[in-house]
Amino acid sequence: MAKSIRRGVVACAVVAGGWLAGPAAQELTLPLKPDSVRFGVIGDSGTGGAPQYEVGRQLAAYHEKFPFTFVIMLGDNLYGDERPQDFVQKFEAPYKFLLDAKVLFYASLGNHDDPNQRFYTPFNMSGKRYYTFKKGNVRFFALDSNYMDPVQLAWIESELKSSGSDWKIAYFHHPLYSSGIHGSQTDLRLLLEPLFVTYGVDAVFSGHEHFYQRIKPQKGIHYFVSGGGGQVRTGDIGASTMTAAGFDADRSFMLVEVADKELSFQAISRTGKTVDKGTVPRREPVRATAGARVPEVIWRDPGSVSSARR
Repeated sequence: MAKSIRRGVVACAVVAGGWLAGPAAQELTLPLKPDSVRFGVIGDSGTGGAPQYEVGRQLAAYHEKFPFTFVIMLGDNLYGDERPQDFVQKFEAPYKFLLDAKVLFYASLGNHDDPNQRFYTPFNMSGKRYYTFKKGNVRFFALDSNYMDPVQLAWIESELKSSGSDWKIAYFHHPLYSSGIHGSQTDLRLLLEPLFVTYGVDAVFSGHEHFYQRIKPQKGIHYFVSGGGGQVRTGDIGASTMTAAGFDADRSFMLVEVADKELSFQAISRTGKTVDKGTVPRREPVRATAGARVPEVIWRDPGSVSSARR
């Protein structure tokens, strides 16, 4: 009976969200190389509104041409209430076709997220605020940027140092570089960037800003902001010499493919339009012997639900 009720809730949420037959996928620019690692990227997605469902439809449509196996979530996974029905309306229903296709979602916590989300099985966090996982030749590091203390920093350094993977990708909510309303989180950057540089992180994905922005490489690292999965701040990308590309006219998401020594990316709008694309070369292998110094300080987002309920 419980499963029948849940199926009914999903069906109602799909109808309420305006789910219709998926649109035809637009142009795919990714190379689809054999044995590549393929994934989607969404941030600030959990509104439960019609635009989120439209992004979900585009993800499902692109999945037909680009069969990615997982999606990384850059935080603010659910806005507002987090009752069981909210997880349905703001996650399960918008991405129903992907979930039915066994696409996995790996979440990180945003400032609007209750940290108890880490116990929600479909987010694949295994009860942890920060964690790591490997896909092919890529090691991913999902961090909790709401509360960056020496314990988490020591964990990050240890995991980066022992990774041994060809590619290292970090993702979390607050961007180290951004020209939006929140701006670059420079205090957080002072803690994380030395570790990323020392241990050879190739790319970093963040949300928080409700748009898409690609930053010019900083100290050899490629930074992406993709916080337009459910909300958008139109015209919010300010003038900056660090911007390589940006899109703040509509909701958006990303598709990424990693193969051999190259990462290919495509940023796509809610309507299926490609707004940015390109490739990132793998950084030269780093042989780290002397560790980067882990500061004995704390960075905390004072407005985060995650920090307030810790």
